[in-house]
Amino acid sequence: MKLHVKAPAKINLSLDVLHKRPDGYHEVEMVMTTIDLADRIELKELRQDEIRIDSHNRFVPDDHRNLAFQAAKLLKETYHIKKGVSISIDKAIPVAAGLAGGSSDAAAVLKGLNQMWQLGLSLEELADLGSQIGSDVSFCVFGGTALATGRGEKITPLPTPPNCWVVLAKPQIGVSTAEVYRNLKLEEVRHPNTKAMIEAIVEQNYEKMCQNVGNVLESVTLKMHKEVAQIKEQMIRSGADAVLMSGSGPTVFALVQHDSRMNRIYNGLRGFCGQVFAVRMLGGPPTIV
Repeated sequence: MKLHVKAPAKINLSLDVLHKRPDGYHEVEMVMTTIDLADRIELKELRQDEIRIDSHNRFVPDDHRNLAFQAAKLLKETYHIKKGVSISIDKAIPVAAGLAGGSSDAAAVLKGLNQMWQLGLSLEELADLGSQIGSDVSFCVFGGTALATGRGEKITPLPTPPNCWVVLAKPQIGVSTAEVYRNLKLEEVRHPNTKAMIEAIVEQNYEKMCQNVGNVLESVTLKMHKEVAQIKEQMIRSGADAVLMSGSGPTVFALVQHDSRMNRIYNGLRGFCGQVFAVRMLGGPPTIV
């Protein structure tokens, strides 16, 4: 048996950190949405009782460090599955970019193996399992647009945001999420208005959405990596309606409605930055075929 699952990237329209929790995690409020930039996952049953990872990207581990591997292992151990699976990952999402590529791969594996192994688990049950792997996996199980709270595992679905282009640019650097959180000084940051962002999406008010983008982690990453700040400045100069870093970075995205302006931003960045994409937001969760 063989299944194909799309694993879309996400962006943070709003990312707020409220406080550090007793368990060491941070309490967050994030408005996230999936975009039309996706890895493609192929799942094939194996006769041998083992998990194989196949990826042609040298930055993607093919062992227990891979979140897709961890997702398959978690399902096998939790439900005593004595079958093997080969997981082929065709990467389109940049690695270590703040776009939840690894988390989305893990979510795709959870959903695909749920179907392949006929486990009959709900999205809520899969999201609960996913929270054991990583904070963004629960959101990626649902896809679409949502408010994520707690450490990111509590998901409240939201409508699809107003239609627009998303132009993304990732500089040739990696960012350590753990290091960003270690250097975050909550008493010094300007917190985004999460409530206003949710209202903008519900009201389908594009201008209000653009006015309320915000990410407290920018206060750390922009100081650590000047390239990220330079990309933001270039996008703003090129006429983007809103510009924000996604997650802990280093990817920066611009929101824009007009095709001509999208092309200007996209073309202006291509000579300046290694990985540049122009995509749309997605309306709902990806399908399994």
